[in-house]
Amino acid sequence: MSTCVNAVSLQLDHTPLPDESVVDGAPTTGHRDVTSLADVTVGVWEHTPGVSRDVESDEVFVVLGGDASIAFDDGTPTIDLRPGSLVRLHAGQRTTWTVRETLRKVFIA
Repeated sequence: MSTCVNAVSLQLDHTPLPDESVVDGAPTTGHRDVTSLADVTVGVWEHTPGVSRDVESDEVFVVLGGDASIAFDDGTPTIDLRPGSLVRLHAGQRTTWTVRETLRKVFIA
């Protein structure tokens, strides 16, 4: 069966990030898994304005909307995120997400 959703307007239920993940502000995140391919999940994820820290999973994503950047603890250059950005993250990378305008992405993980 084929699946088609509007990833830009898909309704997501948001929850606050754990206090230990928040660096600044009161960001929330929401996501919805849309489909799977073998052992990977395809979905939509969103992060509201604020700064948070994370440990990444293997993932590729495309930004649909928003303005943000990802800084890496390992010295990898900071990535600026805007609509159309295509990014590859690796499992175990420690990151800091600075979200200036709500960020929405389609992910494959």
